[in-house]
Amino acid sequence: MIVTIDGPAGAGKSSAARELARRLGFRFLDTGAMYRAVTWAALDRGIDLADADALSKLTGQLKVELDGDRVLVDGHDVSQQIRSFEITTATHYAADNPAVRDLLCVWQRAIAQGNDVVTEGRDQSTVVFPDAEFKIFLTAQAEERARRRFDDLTARGENVSFDEVFAKQQVRDDRDCSRPVGALRKADDAIEVATDGLAPEEVVSRLEQIVRSRL
Repeated sequence: MIVTIDGPAGAGKSSAARELARRLGFRFLDTGAMYRAVTWAALDRGIDLADADALSKLTGQLKVELDGDRVLVDGHDVSQQIRSFEITTATHYAADNPAVRDLLCVWQRAIAQGNDVVTEGRDQSTVVFPDAEFKIFLTAQAEERARRRFDDLTARGENVSFDEVFAKQQVRDDRDCSRPVGALRKADDAIEVATDGLAPEEVVSRLEQIVRSRL
């Protein structure tokens, strides 16, 4: 069984999807971590992210594993490195690369094969798993999403300002919605859930109620 959770940056998809998967006893698939891992690997190897061919070639050579809360690239734990503001800002190169998206789509479907999965991203319900049993579109107002991202980054020790985070988010939102492949959009049969003013546990409880009511 597949539960997809799509939505814009900062809507709380990853944390909500991870906890929902735990409550349901499903596997959690963090697709954003895959794109971040590819981005980290390219920067680590000195590859020009704007070189689409080089980036797609590198992706085909990588082994990216999602081991619980850990993200491994060729056996190296990069769980912390991929959450930096630098990686967040640069991930669009991988996300906008059609060849990279095609390959990661294959990886994601392979992970879900034969498993009960809660997966989050931008195109999970529209491209990767269009036949998913449950489709959720998680969203929140732009200022709320930026505040959450800012709080998360500063808690990690990043030296960023709210204005900087908000500006980068606006650019990211525009890019997510306009990319030619895997653009962010709500699936026609997805249930929209606004998370403004809700505590994380309230969001998860609402999602759990949606899924369990239709099982």
